[in-house]
Amino acid sequence: MFKHTTDEIVMIKPKRFDFNEETAVNNTYQNNDNKSPEIIQKKALEEFNGLVDAIRSKGVKVNIIEDTTIPHTPDSIFPNNWFSSHEGGLLVIYPMFAENRQEEIYKFKSKVEEIAKNKTSGELYIRDYSDLREKNMVLEGTGAIVIDRKNKTAYTSLSERSDKDLFLKWCEDTGHRPCYFESYQDGNIIYHTNIMMGIGEKKALICLQAIDEKDRGRVRESLEKDGNEIIEIYPDQLKSGLGNTLELKGTDGNNFIVMSTNAYKSLTEEQKSAIEKTTEIVHADVSTIEFYGGGSARCMIAEIF
Repeated sequence: MFKHTTDEIVMIKPKRFDFNEETAVNNTYQNNDNKSPEIIQKKALEEFNGLVDAIRSKGVKVNIIEDTTIPHTPDSIFPNNWFSSHEGGLLVIYPMFAENRQEEIYKFKSKVEEIAKNKTSGELYIRDYSDLREKNMVLEGTGAIVIDRKNKTAYTSLSERSDKDLFLKWCEDTGHRPCYFESYQDGNIIYHTNIMMGIGEKKALICLQAIDEKDRGRVRESLEKDGNEIIEIYPDQLKSGLGNTLELKGTDGNNFIVMSTNAYKSLTEEQKSAIEKTTEIVHADVSTIEFYGGGSARCMIAEIF
């Protein structure tokens, strides 16, 4: 079986986190109340540090890369969208929808390569799709692709951030079985797959109600065929970040699931009990980041394998 969880991650420490107008055109989870950028950044930094502390308390190695003020990349705090790391020393770079998110690649790529090289015992292999943005092909990393690493199956909800042809090419290039579908929230296309589903070693949290009826049964069948216990979550809970979760491995060898405090508070007792049968829940308040950025705890974490 392939390794599904890791004990090492990358997080980007924000310098000018703010509402990103370029991404708001298709991220309906973003909000803007015209609060001072300085106040937003101060609160986002506090929340970032709180999530780092919560994850480090479980023994996970957190590699922190500091953002720079120039060029201004307001979503640097979400690094999982532009790169992913895989067993065997593979590092994948992705094309981004927004120009100011594409800039993140140029700012941080060399530092991520160094971290990935230190993790692998052999050679680092880089597969870079980022230039395909020029052909209007976008695939935003593990935001667009939710990977069942243990079964080499990949899921994507098609959107302007997840090109079907590029997803299928990614699956062929990396040896994953593809499963693609459409999903919606309040009549709008869900921009990232990891907003509405997350897969752990034993369980999958997924909002089946958000998936188009023509695709719903096929997605459920794929998850169950691979041995995942489905914990169903609901559309209103997506707005609290409950779909945006990630399992990591602590120093005790046990997995834990990371989510925001808003997501944790949205859990029903039944859902909470089902998760905690096998997996501890670790949560931190990232409500400012959720409000302005439209992403939650999982989006802030990029795994290193």
